[in-house]
Amino acid sequence: MMLTSKSITKESIIDVEGIVSLVPQKIESCTQQDVELQIEQVFVISQAAPRLPLQIDDAARPDGDESQGPMVNQDTRLDNRILDLRTSTSQAIFRLEGGVVQLFRESLMKRDFVEVHTPKIISAASEGGANVFEVSYFKTSAYLAQSPQLYKQMAICSDFDRVFTIGAVFRAEDSNTHRHLTEFVGLDLEMAFNYHYHEALDVIGSMFNDIFRGLRDRYQTEIETVNKQYPAEPFKFLEPPLRLTYPEAVKTLRENGVEMGDEEDLTTPAEKLLGRLVKAKYDTDFFILDKFPMAVRPFYTMPDPNDPKQSNSYDIFMRGEEIMSGAQRIHDPKLLTERALHHEIDLTTIQSYIDSFKYGAAPHAGGGIGLERVTMLYLGLDNIRKVSLFPRDPKRLTP
Repeated sequence: MMLTSKSITKESIIDVEGIVSLVPQKIESCTQQDVELQIEQVFVISQAAPRLPLQIDDAARPDGDESQGPMVNQDTRLDNRILDLRTSTSQAIFRLEGGVVQLFRESLMKRDFVEVHTPKIISAASEGGANVFEVSYFKTSAYLAQSPQLYKQMAICSDFDRVFTIGAVFRAEDSNTHRHLTEFVGLDLEMAFNYHYHEALDVIGSMFNDIFRGLRDRYQTEIETVNKQYPAEPFKFLEPPLRLTYPEAVKTLRENGVEMGDEEDLTTPAEKLLGRLVKAKYDTDFFILDKFPMAVRPFYTMPDPNDPKQSNSYDIFMRGEEIMSGAQRIHDPKLLTERALHHEIDLTTIQSYIDSFKYGAAPHAGGGIGLERVTMLYLGLDNIRKVSLFPRDPKRLTP
């Protein structure tokens, strides 16, 4: 179909026939500044509806810029996600997010990790909690996996010394915050070690630095594009990464007015404050926090052999928000059974998991990363829904 250009609606798909020619002066308003297209014919391939639910130009304006009309709010963007994703900012975000996955994979494969794929329909809550989606499974019930944790460990028991997996993770948490989703992409890894779980922590720290360097060096154009609409300070990290202990963090927070016990978990405000304090002292947006209290960790976490109140576990933070949780896992079936009972887990639902450690299991450690959080925080964005293609949260199941 051939129409005059004035009758073509915005966002229609067209083919253009013309002549590319050099221009005497740069065209400042275009990305291609040294040439122009002298149009001879325009063919409409797919005509868009004349009335759009949002204008791409409006969706692409910087936050707070109402000089050319009202801002497009988040619900309008997400209700019309197909159009919202057409902005140059959204395109850049998801190119960079794909880069995070690629760099994660590259970093681990060069360290002899094997990529595996684990079940997402499971018989018991993998984290030992109640925040799971229950689904009908023929004549019984099953759950959507909160984590590939148990199956990563079973792979280690099967003599895969180092494994990683990339896939959907489901959390039935009624959390309507800027950083929570009910479905997100998990980047998970697990590895056997020889002497100490810090061998795994060293690999994890190096892997994150590989990702950050790769994003900085390969995706500068995308970062600059996002920053035009959502300005943010460049992400800073140290080599090797900064590593602190949980008691050190508690001490620092108490010195800055936070009241908390030795075995309490960090609240969101405490995490953010700690991030600001670390940034001010060490000039880094990325750090590792080791030796969490045993009381706040999952049942499969290995206790610290020198202090039963502490555990061989860690969280990792970007810009004061947690993006990874991990630990040395219990590889002794007797201790694992005791810890599961302590967490009031029905042993019949995890018996195959416990049994996998009865035939010889190497000491191992690992962790799980939220892809969307890494992307959000690296770019300094304010809401995780900006980096989820079609977000799922307690109030959104469509589109």
